[in-house]
Amino acid sequence: MKWLGALLLLIATTWIGFEIASYLNNRPKQIRQLKSALQTMEAEIVYSHAPLIDAFWHVANQSPEPIAGFFQMLHQQLKEGTNELILAWSKAVGNLMNNSALSFDEKEILIQFGQTLGQHDISQQKKYIQLALTHLDRVLEDAVDDQHRYSKMVKSLGFLTGLFIILLLI
Repeated sequence: MKWLGALLLLIATTWIGFEIASYLNNRPKQIRQLKSALQTMEAEIVYSHAPLIDAFWHVANQSPEPIAGFFQMLHQQLKEGTNELILAWSKAVGNLMNNSALSFDEKEILIQFGQTLGQHDISQQKKYIQLALTHLDRVLEDAVDDQHRYSKMVKSLGFLTGLFIILLLI
């Protein structure tokens, strides 16, 4: 019975290590997806002259989850008649943070960008999108660095933590 408990503990701690490593691996991927979505939104606004509600819908249809869910939520809130874009944006960002591997840095970039969205003409809006993309480039480099630095370590640490606890209890 002891050995079964020890095996379950080892499996659980190893699984936790792999989950944390998965988070570290998904973060750069999702930042790239977010950058791509903002570039698509820029094209919709600048070249198609689409209103934001339509731009959000087009971006949602061209993006993978969880980014698509973010833009779908924005589209739905505006469609339902939400007058405050900043509030809708903040709510959608909060929802995105709960459903993705994105961190506080990306949240801050999105919140700052959302405060400028729809407030300026097309050329100014393009500059703000480019600024957000530049900030996302910076955090993408950090995320990739964290992924390479910590991913293998966290997997090993999960296994070794379980092994250490088992040795202490035996």
